[in-house]
Amino acid sequence: MKKILLALLCGALFMLTACGSGSKVSGNKEEKKTVKIGITQLVEHPSLDASREGFIAALKDAGYEEGKNLKIDYQNAQGDMNNNMMIAQNLVADQNDLILAITTSSAQAAVKSTKDIPILFTAITDPVGAKLVNSIEQPGGNVTGTSDTHPEAIKKTISSIKEFIPDAKKVGIIYNSGEPNSVVNVENAKKVIKEIGLEAVETTVSTSSEVKQAAESLVGRADVFYIPKDNTVVAALESVIKVANEKKIPTFVGEGDSVKRGTFASYGFEYHDLGYATGKMAVEILEGKKPSDIPVGFPENLELVINKKAAEQEGITLTEEMMKNAKIVGE
Repeated sequence: MKKILLALLCGALFMLTACGSGSKVSGNKEEKKTVKIGITQLVEHPSLDASREGFIAALKDAGYEEGKNLKIDYQNAQGDMNNNMMIAQNLVADQNDLILAITTSSAQAAVKSTKDIPILFTAITDPVGAKLVNSIEQPGGNVTGTSDTHPEAIKKTISSIKEFIPDAKKVGIIYNSGEPNSVVNVENAKKVIKEIGLEAVETTVSTSSEVKQAAESLVGRADVFYIPKDNTVVAALESVIKVANEKKIPTFVGEGDSVKRGTFASYGFEYHDLGYATGKMAVEILEGKKPSDIPVGFPENLELVINKKAAEQEGITLTEEMMKNAKIVGE
């Protein structure tokens, strides 16, 4: 009898201890504590949105779900740098447990605003050059994340211009020189353009409303368009597509999501996967790991993406050879 009473007493003490801890026990499953995550995004376009959605999906798969134990404050700066800085400051003031910054400018604003709250970035071209981390392997401080710069993506995309459009001589590039990520991408693209014997023709914009005029300014001066991973231009990509279709100018781009929207080709990857990888980092941090101990991640898979309908609209004759190793969209 004494043994039975002792066992019951131990069981009661165990339950009291479990109820007093930071997690709740439901059957054999430990519930996650409620966390607050702030998300700052410079502008809306499909690649950045996919990154955010992948991030949230990874959290959900790990047991953090909106409406239950996860509160997300998502704010978009709509391309305005003043809004961008204000959003970062507000997310810090609201004492979020973690901040996700999507794009270089958003990450820089977040880093300037706090040294205490963990910050993750995604869709970043050059995190070291942007002074977000000390190095790829050892980020240091309260910041880490994922870069969207696959080492072979720009080289393969630019090289495919000569393969698919052999008569092309000049490559028209549209970008915002105020975006640090764009400057890096364009410099890398220009090196490859020169290496393969083509000529770069540049035009810059400062807002998305200027993109159509910029594209029109390249008509007659460029044989093909190249649109890098530039948030300002990609946000108004349909303006470039309209000019490209009307003037039959093949359009190559810096990421696969823009091909799905109506440009011709790119060597790209899925931004949802990049965001998902960032979300897995967030789980590690929420469960005790320091950002400084998590190396910066990169896209793993790179594939040629071709839009069949865009090829027709831009006056490109597709061959079986061109399509045999490509992912075909727009059919």
